[in-house]
Amino acid sequence: MSKVRALFQRIRPQSLLTRMLLLTLVAVVLAQGISTAFWYTTFRAQETAGLINSSRNLAYSAAATVRFFKSLPLEYRHIVLEQLRNMGGTRFFVSLNEREIALKPLPDTSRKADVVDAVSEVLRERIGGDLPIRVEFVAPEDLRILNSQMKLTDLPPSWANYALNLDPINPPVLVTQIEIAPDEWLYLATPLPAPYVSLEDDSGLPKQQIFFIGLLTIFLLTFIALLVRWQTRPLRRLARAAREMPFDDDRPPLAERGSSEVVAVTRAFNTLRDRIQRYLKDREQLFTSVSHDLKTPITRLRLRSELLDDEMLRSKFEKDLQELDLLVKSALQSVKDNDIYENMESVDVHGLIDQVTEPAARTPGKVSLEGRARRPYRCKPLALRRCIGNLFDNALKYGERVTIRIEDSPTTLTLHFEDEGPGLPPDQLKKIFEPYYRASPSAPGEGLGLGIARAIAHAHGGDVEASNREQRGLRLTLILPRNPD
Repeated sequence: MSKVRALFQRIRPQSLLTRMLLLTLVAVVLAQGISTAFWYTTFRAQETAGLINSSRNLAYSAAATVRFFKSLPLEYRHIVLEQLRNMGGTRFFVSLNEREIALKPLPDTSRKADVVDAVSEVLRERIGGDLPIRVEFVAPEDLRILNSQMKLTDLPPSWANYALNLDPINPPVLVTQIEIAPDEWLYLATPLPAPYVSLEDDSGLPKQQIFFIGLLTIFLLTFIALLVRWQTRPLRRLARAAREMPFDDDRPPLAERGSSEVVAVTRAFNTLRDRIQRYLKDREQLFTSVSHDLKTPITRLRLRSELLDDEMLRSKFEKDLQELDLLVKSALQSVKDNDIYENMESVDVHGLIDQVTEPAARTPGKVSLEGRARRPYRCKPLALRRCIGNLFDNALKYGERVTIRIEDSPTTLTLHFEDEGPGLPPDQLKKIFEPYYRASPSAPGEGLGLGIARAIAHAHGGDVEASNREQRGLRLTLILPRNPD
């Protein structure tokens, strides 16, 4: 189930444009499918009714022809038939045969059965039900004339020039054979009249209908694509401004353009930006004041401790003051490292890594780099350099060698910092990001580096994760999203 969910997450469209186009396509397909189904059902019913009516008209004409030939004396029937052929024929190709000609009928369909039943019914009604009647549909290429071997193409052109002119559509041929006398079968053949040239139950949609559906779908998708891009342009501008979040006061507020909803969101963003700027200024001023206010009494206490006569007491005072001073400096340094007021820029990832690792890389085998970044990364350069530096310094501090592996995809830039140190117990993998927490109390530092690195990663929309390697050592993973341009 989890694999199916993961696959769905990968193939699910992410952008608003793609989702709108997909939903529009589904809506168009459903709407066109339903309307086409109703239209096609009605069209086929009307077509079947028209085919049956045309076939009944043919049957009436055939019945009149049968009655005419039956009314002629036997010795005149062939003479009249010869005259009809010399004149170019009639609506039917007519011949007299001594026996019924074996035909290769078309495959049975419901429409064919309906037409055959309608023709047979009319013929029995008009000429009586006592005569043997054979009604069948034959493909033009399988049509046999006069005997079982002679094809339509073997006849003189004038004999069937009018009755069996099949080009260019080659419709099915309706063949009626009626025994009007002993050993005398009247043979009548005529093609289905246009536009009823198919006996298939499902002949598919007309090409014009398919072309219309395709053209309408393309038009709607193009229109929706232009509309969505036009409506989402302010949202893309807002997203870019939110990612970069300029803190300098010289930049004007984001222009409030677009629909009323987008204008409301843009106005809220501008208000939020102003509040954040005021908050950052107030916090910076607060910490500056705290730093100044704390340093003064610490300095006074240090001077007074030097006046103490008791050496042991003076040593304890100086130790406490030194620890207090270190805590103040660490807190101020932590705030300073997290508050990096920069604008977003595209930077070379390999250039940042080289700047950070250059001193350690002078020792052969100390640092190794695997993989490459496909393109520059848009970030706050000094902040990202400090983040990479803190992660690298931590790996170098606890491991003999450091391997930096780069994994780059269209959506994510991932940097793995792998050392060959002792690793960490599972319960400490999350604690190492807490301020002032040190996995090894004897190691140098105040325990702020990894927390600062994670804060910088969060500011870029990413994260820092820690895990133990399968062989030996700790892996720190920096995950950074690649934002669309």
